Amino acid sequence: MLNGRIVLGMLLLVGILTIPLSYSLDSANAASDTKEAIPLQPIIDGSKPGEVLVLEPGIYAGPVSIDKNISIRGDSSVTVLNMEAESTITIRSDGVTLQGFTVQHLTNEPTAAIQVEGDRVEITGLYIQSQSFGIVLRGSVDGLIHSNTISWAGSDSASSGQKGNGIDLYNSHRTHIEDNKVTGMRDGIYLENSRNLTVKANTLLHTRYGIHCMYIDGSSVVDNVGENNSTGAMVMGVKNTVVSGNSFRKQNENVHSQGILLYDVQQSSVHNNVVEGNRVGMNIAESSGNEIRGNAVLRNFIGIQLVLAEDNQFTRNQFVSNVIEASAMDSRNNEMKENYWDSFQGLDLNDDGISELSYGINPFYEQVVNRNSAYQLFFQSPGMIFMSSLFTEGKAEWTSDRSPLMSMEAQSQTTKTDTQAVKETTGVWIIGCILLGLATFIMINMGVLRK
Repeated sequence: MLNGRIVLGMLLLVGILTIPLSYSLDSANAASDTKEAIPLQPIIDGSKPGEVLVLEPGIYAGPVSIDKNISIRGDSSVTVLNMEAESTITIRSDGVTLQGFTVQHLTNEPTAAIQVEGDRVEITGLYIQSQSFGIVLRGSVDGLIHSNTISWAGSDSASSGQKGNGIDLYNSHRTHIEDNKVTGMRDGIYLENSRNLTVKANTLLHTRYGIHCMYIDGSSVVDNVGENNSTGAMVMGVKNTVVSGNSFRKQNENVHSQGILLYDVQQSSVHNNVVEGNRVGMNIAESSGNEIRGNAVLRNFIGIQLVLAEDNQFTRNQFVSNVIEASAMDSRNNEMKENYWDSFQGLDLNDDGISELSYGINPFYEQVVNRNSAYQLFFQSPGMIFMSSLFTEGKAEWTSDRSPLMSMEAQSQTTKTDTQAVKETTGVWIIGCILLGLATFIMINMGVLRK
């Protein structure tokens, strides 16, 4: 019995010591690499403006500061390592270029792997592993952030509040952020108080918000891919911005998960996006004057949710296999036309592919649940469906699609180009003239023959 207790005690002691030991070994290895690393700052200080520094394979020590317009290039065999509570590379000069090497930013202080304060800076093809922020731009304009890979290097159990953003902009106008991949950071790409930005073809995985936009007027967010984030794209306080061609899938692990959120957005266009398998596909809140067109809203719990949304246009969107296709609360004067709703049974009397019956978003379920959340247990039950079908209070004020499409094929038929329409109209007109001339000829000749 005593021997058993001794063995058990030894096992517990080994278990307790294992985690700190492994952590200390990792830290020791990193510290050892730092001591053996090649000092990078003297190499930068010894360079001339306009010079291209090609780093030989090896580990270089940060932090460093760049105050002249030089280029630093390397490949996967080059690593800049930093464990101090400063940004690994701080760029204070205009026209600096970084390309091709690895940056390990191993400190959890609120600093960045790359801090950019100069204009016309290009950061291309870097592999960034950070325990804080990735690339941060402050007051930097006309920059290019292209084809970088940024990933979280800290603990897997770290919360989003303990992490930094992958790419973080503030007051940095006309910046292009393209073809980057961000994994595991707080927000993949965070944009604030900046104008005329281009965010294109980036991949955002396992973040809080894949793309987080705040006050970025006149910008474009196009062709990006986001999966397994809390929210794919959170667009807030924005005007005159285009959100197009993006794919946001599998944002469903959080009660607030959604594909695209528009909050306080005006005069913007959201078109040709795919939102699939999210808790909420598209959430339009306190936004007005926007065009939401040609989006595929597929297999979400709620397809589209409108809250205090006014004067928006929803045209030729597809709502397919959503549990709840649409929800609208306190939303007025939104125009819906020629959308496809797969659960809607319409009536097409003239075979133009458009139903003569309108599709109204019934608010019954939302109103019942808001009064007593326990009624969520009866969602999609026969009784709830029956009661919903009987509810017609204020139907004239429901958000409604006045001309819903009968099928997705009908949508393709109604989106012919103007050139095609002109050609078809011209052809019909020519044929009509020929037939009219032929009929006139026959009538005249028959009349002559009778005389």
